[in-house]
Amino acid sequence: MTALAGGYAAAAGLATLSARLLPIARAEATGWAMILSFLFYAAIALWCFHERRLLRVAGFVWGAAALSIGAAMLLGVRP
Repeated sequence: MTALAGGYAAAAGLATLSARLLPIARAEATGWAMILSFLFYAAIALWCFHERRLLRVAGFVWGAAALSIGAAMLLGVRP
């Protein structure tokens, strides 16, 4: 469950944050962030199934999700 739901939340948060931070036009940044989100999700899911300790997996995945979504919310909408 952590790999599925948490991986999705972390990938969505990282994609949102990368779209906000990329120094290119807004539409291009959104497109590149969507492409990168598939890489983020695949990497997180594979690592979740590779790691043996559930607490480490849950802490990393849900922590990455919370931090990236929180940072994106603090940065606000791109001007």
